[in-house]
Amino acid sequence: MKVFEPLQHRINQFLAQQLESGYPNASRLKKSMAYSLLSGGKRVRPLLVYATAECAEINLNSADFIAAALEMIHAYSLIHDDLPAMDNDELRRGKATNHIAFDEATAILAGDALQSLAFETLCHIPENPTLTIKAVQLLAQASGLGGMAGGQSLDLISENKAADINQLQNIHAAKTGAILKACVTLPLTFSRKLGKKNHKILHDFADHLGIAFQIVDDILDVTQDTETLGKPAHSDTKNNKSTYPGLLGLDGAKAKAAHHIDQAYGLMDQIKENTNQLRRVTDLIIRRNH
Repeated sequence: MKVFEPLQHRINQFLAQQLESGYPNASRLKKSMAYSLLSGGKRVRPLLVYATAECAEINLNSADFIAAALEMIHAYSLIHDDLPAMDNDELRRGKATNHIAFDEATAILAGDALQSLAFETLCHIPENPTLTIKAVQLLAQASGLGGMAGGQSLDLISENKAADINQLQNIHAAKTGAILKACVTLPLTFSRKLGKKNHKILHDFADHLGIAFQIVDDILDVTQDTETLGKPAHSDTKNNKSTYPGLLGLDGAKAKAAHHIDQAYGLMDQIKENTNQLRRVTDLIIRRNH
């Protein structure tokens, strides 16, 4: 959607600046980091940060640091997800995955370094240091044992096993949903406008959006081809993972996604502040075809 191009350009420039200004010397590791971090994509997570910032009336210059930190975490997670020990994929965003383009050891280190750079970047946000510490804590929780990394572990353990719907939802609430929710909760940490009630509404909104995001992802994996996805289609089936279409059938998965999408929009209806951008980003997330 062209409406997002200025913000996509903004975060792309900011990411490149963070990588270059902090570490100007060229190296194989830096090239590997840049290969995955600056490879494009829709930048869904930064867009969600910017949309929340608009709703909460947070300065975009501050939102840049939050958006960049979360995109760095996302980039690191993709590098590690693609490794032979994880999903063993060779294609990401239409080009060779990091460990194929470089080598496995460099890819592991690139992911490690991007994770560190995310926290370094967030620490530079020009806001109240006490609030910054809180944001760092939230990012650590979302990406660590109780969030993305823990969810990835549960996902690997569940391969070749029949998970029920509650187990599947718990896996993806951590693996995928925690970082997506952080795109809402981190900006809200610095909000001086929205009260506790609106914070709770937006937290619940992010929960429903995270579930809908994963269901749509599962649906695309079985309905789109590799060229459209930019990554191997049917990879969940190949790895014998439990998915929403696998448990509920394709129509059942679509119905469940629609339920959580309706809940997300309903929660936004309860907020009097400007949610126009938040609605546009939600539309982008749930209507994406890859």
